Amino acid sequence: MNPKPVFKSCFFIIFTLLLIFPSLFAGNNQEADKSAGPRVLSAMDTLRINQVSGPRLSPDGLWVVYTMSKRDMEDKDFKSTTHIWKAKGDGSNKRQMTRGKDNCTSPAWFPSGKAIAFLSSRGKVRAGDKDGEESSSQIFVLPIDGGEAWQLTEHKENIQSFRISPDGKKIAFTARDTLSEEEEKNKKEKDDAVVVDEKFRMSHLWVFDIDSKKAFRMTEGAFTVGDFRWSPDSKRITYVSRPNTKVDESWNSDIWVVDVEKRKPKLLFENPGPDSNPRWSPDGKTIAFASHPQTSTSTWYSKLHLIPAGGGGARVLLEKFDLNFSNPIWSPDGKTIFWSAGDRTTTNLFSVDVQSGKVKRLVPPRGRNSSWELAKDGMQWVWVHAPATWPSEIYAADIELKNLAVLTDANPWLREEGFKFGKVETVRWKNSDGQEIEGVLTYPVDYKFGKEYPLILNPHGGPSGVRIETFSTSNQFFAGNGFFIFQPNFRGSVNYGQEFVNANRGKWGIVDYEDCMTGVDYCIEKGWADPDRLICYGWSYGGYMSFWIVTQTNRFKAVSPGAGLPNLYSMYSTTDIPRYLAWFFGTPWDNEETFEKLSAIRHVKNVKSPVLILHGEKDARVPISQSVEFYQALRDLGKDVTFVKYPREGHGLREPRHQLDRLRRYLYFFAKHVDLTPISEIEWEKEQAKKKEDKKEKK
Repeated sequence: MNPKPVFKSCFFIIFTLLLIFPSLFAGNNQEADKSAGPRVLSAMDTLRINQVSGPRLSPDGLWVVYTMSKRDMEDKDFKSTTHIWKAKGDGSNKRQMTRGKDNCTSPAWFPSGKAIAFLSSRGKVRAGDKDGEESSSQIFVLPIDGGEAWQLTEHKENIQSFRISPDGKKIAFTARDTLSEEEEKNKKEKDDAVVVDEKFRMSHLWVFDIDSKKAFRMTEGAFTVGDFRWSPDSKRITYVSRPNTKVDESWNSDIWVVDVEKRKPKLLFENPGPDSNPRWSPDGKTIAFASHPQTSTSTWYSKLHLIPAGGGGARVLLEKFDLNFSNPIWSPDGKTIFWSAGDRTTTNLFSVDVQSGKVKRLVPPRGRNSSWELAKDGMQWVWVHAPATWPSEIYAADIELKNLAVLTDANPWLREEGFKFGKVETVRWKNSDGQEIEGVLTYPVDYKFGKEYPLILNPHGGPSGVRIETFSTSNQFFAGNGFFIFQPNFRGSVNYGQEFVNANRGKWGIVDYEDCMTGVDYCIEKGWADPDRLICYGWSYGGYMSFWIVTQTNRFKAVSPGAGLPNLYSMYSTTDIPRYLAWFFGTPWDNEETFEKLSAIRHVKNVKSPVLILHGEKDARVPISQSVEFYQALRDLGKDVTFVKYPREGHGLREPRHQLDRLRRYLYFFAKHVDLTPISEIEWEKEQAKKKEDKKEKK
C-alpha cells in the first residue's frame, strides 16, 4: 500500500481543522502563553477597519466632505459600502450625509457651496433599462444642509468620473461607448466571438447642461479619454487620450483640449511616452502636466511641463529633481506648483517656484500622504494620512503644514477595544557593493529587547514599488502573532532616484536578491531575527522574488510566492503589460538567454523549502499559468508544495473571504515551520465562543 495518499488526506483534514479550530493545535511553547497579552489583530479584525478617502474642501474652506467605507460584519459576504460624510475644517460637527445599500462616491462641491454632487447607482434605472435590471452609476445632487439626494443624469452607460464647471452650469463626465443594437443582440445570443486588438469599448468625454438637462458629446473616435479638467472660464476642457483601453497602452498618452461650444478637440502635446495630469493655471493661460519621453514603462520619473493653453512649445521644469513628479497643484496666485512624491520611506509634499524653478520640500507627518487638496484661498491643506501604527485619517494643516488637525476618527473601536500594534521603523544596511539600502521593519507586538524572533522577509511588487512607514493590516496581523516583518527597498525601488530605479534593469534576481539577503543578515546581526526561523513571502514581483529565493537558498523554513512569475519567457506573451517587461529585458526572441537565466523555473530542482503557492484564477497581469508551471514542476520532483487558486480573482484579492483565507493560510503555514502558535486566531475563536454563550444566556 502506498502511504503517500493516506498521509496527504490526513494532512488535509488536519489543515482544515486548523483553519476552523486553531486552538485544537495550540502548542505549549513560551510564545503561546499570551493569556494576559495585548489585544492584537485577527484576520477577521483586518476586515473591520474602515477606510477614509477623497477629502474635498468647500469653496469657503469651512467644510470638508469625504468618503468612508465600512464593512457589514453581520453580512454573509462582509459587504463594504461607501458613504459621504462632512466635517468642519477643525474636525468638529462630523455627520454622515448619505445612507443606504448603494455606494456613494466622488463627492464634489458646486461653486455656491450649497450642494454637492456625487456618483451612485441608487434611484432610477438608467435610460433604456427594463424593469428589474441593475441601475447604472449616475450623478446625484445633495444639499449640504441635508435633505434627500436627487438624480441629475440618466446616461445609458455608467458615468465613470465627472467635474463641475467653475461657473456651476455644466458637468463634464466620461462614459464608455454604448453597444450597438447588433452588438446587444449578439451578446444576448452569445454570438460574441472577439477578434483580439480589433475592437474596444472606448470612454469618451461628455458635457451635461444642468438647465436643459441635455448631454453633449465632446469627443469621438478610435481612442479613449480620461483625466479631464475645466478651464477657469468654463469654456474649455483639457483631457488625456490614449489609443485604446489596453493596459499596455496606458504609457502612450497625449494631452488635448476641446472648446465646449465648438466641440472641436485640439492636440496640445504629444510625446512617445506618457503625458498625464493636465491642470489649468488660475488665469487659464497655462497648463501644467507630467510627462516623460520613455515609452512603455512607469519606471522613468516624469517631469513638470508647462505649455500655453493655446498651444506652443512646452517648458520643462524639475530637470534636476531626482524623484517623481505626478499631479500638479497650482497656488491661487499662479506663482507656485505643489505636488506629492515618495521620498525614501515616506511621502513628502514639494513646491516649485514657476519663474525661478526653485524647489522646496514641505514635510508632513511620516507615512503615506495622498489625495492633497488646497483651499481656494491657498491657506489650508486637507489630505489623507496613514501613519505607521494607525489606519488612515483625514488631516488638515496650514499652507506650511503647521497647526495639524485630525478631522476624522474612522476606527475608534481599535482604541476602545485596546488593540496594540508593533513598532515600525526604517532600517539601513550596506550591500556587498558598499551601497546603503533601506527597508521598513515592523516589530512584534510587545517586543522584548535581546530576544530573537521569527522573521518574515516580504519583498515588494513592481519591481519599481517601494515600502514606506505606513499602516499595514497584514504586517500588524503578523506582528501580533510574534513575527518581525522585514520589507527591503532593494535596487529597482522608486523613491531613491532614477539611477536606483534603473539598477535592476536586466538584473532581476541578482542585485535585488543580494540586497534582500544582506538585509536579512543585518537583521540577524542586530539580534532581531532567529536565523533558524526565517520565512519569505511576496505578491506579484514579490512573488517573482519568492520563487527566485526558494531556488537560490535553503535558509528559509517556508516560502510562499503569490501571483508570481517564475517563467519570464512565457510571461512575456501572456501578461497584459508585455511592453513593461520588454523595458527590462527586450523580447524573449531577441534575448532568450537572459529570459531563461533569470526565470526561477530553470532552477526548480534546487528547491528544498516547503512552498505555498497562491494565485487569482482570472489574473491578467500575471496569468495563473505561471504558478501552474512551477507547481507541476515541484509535483514532478516530489517536493513539499501546496497550490491554492482563488476563483474570480484578478491580480489582487478583492473578495473578503478570500482575503481571510490568504491571511490565515499564511499564518498557519509560517507558524507550522517556525514552531509558533497563531495567537490572534485562537483569541478570535475564544471571542466567538463567548459571544455564542452570551446569546444562549440571553435566550
